[in-house]
Amino acid sequence: MTFQNSLEFAQQLDAQDTLAKYRNEFHFPRVNGQQVIYFTGNSLGLQPKRTQKFVDDVMKDWRELAVEGHFYAEKPWWDYHERLAKGLSKVVGAKPEEISVMNTLTVNLHLLMVSFYRPTTKRYKILCEEKAFPSDQYMLQSQVKFHGFDPNDAIVEVKKRAGENFWRKEDILQKIKEVGDELALVLIGGVNYYNGQVFDMQSITEAGKSAGAVVGWDLAHAAGNVALELHNWDVDFAAWCSYKYMNSGPGNASGIFVHKKHLGRKDLPRFEGWWGTKKETRFLMKPEFDPIETADAWQLSNPPILSIAPYLASLELFDEVGMEALIEKQQKIVAYLEFVLHEIDKEVTSTFEIITPKERGCQLSVFLHGEGRALFDYLMKNGVITDWREPNVIRLAPAPFYCSYADMYNFGQILKQGILSK
Repeated sequence: MTFQNSLEFAQQLDAQDTLAKYRNEFHFPRVNGQQVIYFTGNSLGLQPKRTQKFVDDVMKDWRELAVEGHFYAEKPWWDYHERLAKGLSKVVGAKPEEISVMNTLTVNLHLLMVSFYRPTTKRYKILCEEKAFPSDQYMLQSQVKFHGFDPNDAIVEVKKRAGENFWRKEDILQKIKEVGDELALVLIGGVNYYNGQVFDMQSITEAGKSAGAVVGWDLAHAAGNVALELHNWDVDFAAWCSYKYMNSGPGNASGIFVHKKHLGRKDLPRFEGWWGTKKETRFLMKPEFDPIETADAWQLSNPPILSIAPYLASLELFDEVGMEALIEKQQKIVAYLEFVLHEIDKEVTSTFEIITPKERGCQLSVFLHGEGRALFDYLMKNGVITDWREPNVIRLAPAPFYCSYADMYNFGQILKQGILSK
């Protein structure tokens, strides 16, 4: 398609957009009395309007049933979390029994590492990407130290090439081969938080498994954003937060994936709690742990119902639309945003450098050469909610559920005015 940098053209795209109606399913902040242009779904998704009813239903059940809500609410609390498994399995390409929802992301990664990082004196190294999200770095460092290894030796980072802003797949595959028999675990962020790059998860998983390593993925920026086939790719485990593209609310519960081949294994160590026991025997209070034969076996405590109710509300939207339709719009709206940025670049003295490669999801990360924090502040004051990363990068993530093509055009005009008004 040949794009045009005009409001009329953007509105034509919106008129043709089959997902346009879902914009009205979300609450938007307002600045200067106007709905904002929201580019930070990669940090915190907007609140679906239907969320309130899901939370209110739980509050009503608590008010009217108290403890009996565990079994006699319309959606009984004791198995409430199970309602998320089917919807999430479609989002991440899994079987429902491979999915559970519990805790938060880094907590879940630590719990999964108990099972899947089993270092020996020979095979103990972990491969990750250079400058992974800080929480992942801290988690990996603490895990290897817990097992008595030096992080400087045990953690192998795949670096970008000099002068490049992205990772090359061949470098990752080569590093896996190079570490070889010493490699215990590959654990990478499926979509890099900084530059928005989508890694070739299928090829990397295959290479890691061929080297004899376990392969896991942090899908914080991938779940609800890009196509995933965790089961078919033979991924061992994965975890993701739910408050970015999944729109479940701040700090909300994390999802986990454990491949079916690991379910029911008695030789796999795991930190355990009573909510991981079989439902049939849970309230017998037996001293022996009797694990559920699904990913729910990794649960420790009963789930926070008020927290996961918004997650269930959001998954209802994902069920209605489907990942295929979301990704189709995502690719088109991100391409239009890229076009608008290049057009505005021709009209100003500053230079925009998009550091996100073509392997991408919703996010474009842009170096604003010749600009500083003042431009970001101008955008925020004029109703563009975006994200700033030092030294001069803005991250733009037009989530397809609620961003419009007119948003992309209007953003370009505000960006141009912010530069010209200096």
